[in-house]
Amino acid sequence: MKAEILIQELSKPRESAVKQDSMVQDIITISQTAGKAILEVYDSDFSVEQKDDKSPLTLADKRSHEIIAGFLHARYPYPVLSEEGKNIPFEERKDWECFWLVDPLDGTKEFIKRNGEFTVNIALIKRDRPVLGVIYQPVADLLYYAVQGEGSFKIEGGRGEKLPLSRKKDNLTVAGSRSHGSKAFDDYVEVLRTKYGTCAFISAGSSLKFCLVAEGRADIYPRLAPTMEWDTAAGQMIVEEAGGLVLESKSRTPLRYNKESLLNPHFVAFGKDTHV
Repeated sequence: MKAEILIQELSKPRESAVKQDSMVQDIITISQTAGKAILEVYDSDFSVEQKDDKSPLTLADKRSHEIIAGFLHARYPYPVLSEEGKNIPFEERKDWECFWLVDPLDGTKEFIKRNGEFTVNIALIKRDRPVLGVIYQPVADLLYYAVQGEGSFKIEGGRGEKLPLSRKKDNLTVAGSRSHGSKAFDDYVEVLRTKYGTCAFISAGSSLKFCLVAEGRADIYPRLAPTMEWDTAAGQMIVEEAGGLVLESKSRTPLRYNKESLLNPHFVAFGKDTHV
C-alpha cells in the first residue's frame, strides 16, 4: 500500500471513534508482540552493553527492533527510522514523504532498574508531523494510541477509553522524568510555583509522561534536557489528539520530525485546557 493511500485511509471518518482499522490494529499488535519479547529478556539474567554515546543497550532493545522493523518492512514497506537503526544519512531520508519512527524500547534505564516504566513507541510520520502514534507499556499491559483527527485512546484490561479522562485536581500537576532531571527543569518548576502557588509533581519513566498529560493526570510536562525524535513522536500524537500541545520551549511551535539533526529542541507538553 502506498503511503499516500494509507494516509487517506487514516483520515476517513469512521462510525465509532474507537473502531480500529486493520492498519492501526496491526501496529497495536506488533507493539504488543515486541513487548512480549522484551518481557522475556526482562525476566531473565540479561547483560547490558554500552552504545557509542554511552547509553545502555540490552538484548531486549535488539529483539524489539528486529520484530518491529521486520514486520513494518514486510507489511508496510516504506522507510523505518529506529533508535536501533538510526544511521541513515540525511541526504537519503530528507525527501521521505512518509515513514515510521520507532523506539523499540524507550526507557532502557528503567528496564535495567526493573521498575516497569519502559515502553514500545511507534509513530507514523507524514512529511514532518506524526499522524499516528502507539505507546505500549509491556509490564502493565497498558496501551495508548492516537490517529490524526480521530482522538486518543487508552486500552487497559481490555477496556478502551477516550482521552482525556475526567479528573479533578486542586493544583497544577507537573510530570517529570524518573531518570533524567536537570537544573533547567527545576528552575522551570520553581517559576510555576511562583506563578500558581503549590504545584503537585508526578514522575514517570520513558514516554509515559506524555500519557499522563494526555490522560489529564498531569497538566504539563516540561522536557528541558536532550531527547531524540523517536522518544517523542508517538507521545506528541497522543497528547495532541487528546486536545493538548507539544511545543518547542523557545519558538512555541510544534515539534517537527526528520530534521538533519535528530536531536529535539527542549519542549513543553501541555494538557487540554492548560494555559501556562
